[in-house]
Amino acid sequence: MIEDPFYAQLPKVRTFANLTRGDRFAPLPHDWVVGCCDIVDSTGLLAQGHYKTVNMVGASSIAALMNAFDHAPFPFVFGGDGTSFALPPQFADVARQELAKLRAWVAQEFAVELRAALLPVAEVRRAGRDVRVARFAASEHLDYAMFEGGGLAWLEEQMKAGRFEIAPADPVQSPDLTGLSCRWNSVPAVHGQILSLLVLPHPDASAEEFDALVTEILSEVAGSERAGHPLPETGPDMQFPPPGLRVEARLSRRNTPAIFRTVSLFFQSAFAALMFLRKRPTGGFDPTHYRNTITANADFRKFDDGLKMTLDCSDETRMALEALLIQAQAKRIARYGLHAQDEALVTCIVPSPMQDDHMHFVDGASGGYAQAAQMLKAAKQT
Repeated sequence: MIEDPFYAQLPKVRTFANLTRGDRFAPLPHDWVVGCCDIVDSTGLLAQGHYKTVNMVGASSIAALMNAFDHAPFPFVFGGDGTSFALPPQFADVARQELAKLRAWVAQEFAVELRAALLPVAEVRRAGRDVRVARFAASEHLDYAMFEGGGLAWLEEQMKAGRFEIAPADPVQSPDLTGLSCRWNSVPAVHGQILSLLVLPHPDASAEEFDALVTEILSEVAGSERAGHPLPETGPDMQFPPPGLRVEARLSRRNTPAIFRTVSLFFQSAFAALMFLRKRPTGGFDPTHYRNTITANADFRKFDDGLKMTLDCSDETRMALEALLIQAQAKRIARYGLHAQDEALVTCIVPSPMQDDHMHFVDGASGGYAQAAQMLKAAKQT
C-alpha cells in the first residue's frame, strides 16, 4: 500500500522529554480512522501465569496490520494487553478485515476474547475528544508513535461498553503474523524492581498542569542509571528452547498444524541460538549488533493519552515517584497506577533480522501495564 504523506512528513522528536511540549503533536487528518484492541479479562489470564500469551496476543494486531499494509508506516502504540492505532482512510477496509480475522483466530487458538473497534476521527471529535500524534525517535533506526488528546482512551472505553465493535470473522481465517516473536528471556531487575507506571491526566486538569507533572516525573527518572532503561545495553539473553515458542507457533501457524510449526520454530531458534552463542557475523548478520539494537529500539516509555513507562528502578526512585503521584492525584491533576515485579518481558516484531528497524515492546514480566491499569481503574472510581 502507498505510504500516507501526513504521517511520513511528521518531524521526529529525538528527546523524549521534549514531547511534553504541546507543539510536538499534530492533529490527525479529519478523514482518518482510529482503532484499538484489547484482551477481555487479561488480569484473569495473568493470574494464571499466561504472561507471554497476553503480551503476544496484545501485540498481534500490530503485526497483522503491518503485514496487511505491506509495511507502510502507520502510528500505533502497544499497551501490554492491547494496542491503539490510527490509519489513513484507504487502509480502513483492510484493517476491518484483518482485525476480524485476528479476533476469530486468537479465540480458536487460545480461547482468548480479543475486542476490536474502529471509528472515524470525525466521530471522536464530535464526542468532544481529539487525537494528536507525534513521532519519537527511539534510536537512529526506529521511531514510535505517541498520542494525546484523549480520543484513543475514549474509544477504548466505548469499545469495552460494546460500541463500534468489529465482529470476528466467520469462518475462521488465519491472519499473517509474520515477524511477531517472543524468543528472549525475561530480563531481571538490576536496581531493585521493574516498575510499570501509568499516569493519565485528570479530567479537571489543564494541559499545562499535567505537562508540568510529567516533566517532574521524567526529571526524577533521569537520575536513575540509564534513565531507568529496563534492558541491558548488550540486549536480553536467549535460552534454548525459547520459553515463548509454543505461543508463537500457535499464533503464526496459519494453515500448518501447530506441531509442525513448533518443530520448524525449534530448529530456527536452534540456529539463531548458535549464532548468538558464537557472537560472530554470519552471512551479513551480526548477532552482537542485533542485540545492541534491541536495547536501542526498545519501546519502554511512551505517551498514549498519558505517560506509560516500564522502568528498572530502586526503592528510593519508586517512593519519590509515588510521592509526586499521590500529591498530583490529591490535586486532581492526574490519576495513576503502578505495578512492581522482578523482571521485564520483551515482545518483538522483526520484519527482517538483516535490517535495524526491528521493534521491541517492553512490559513488566508479570503483566505490568495490565496490572497497573487495574489500580488506575480503581482510582477513577474514587
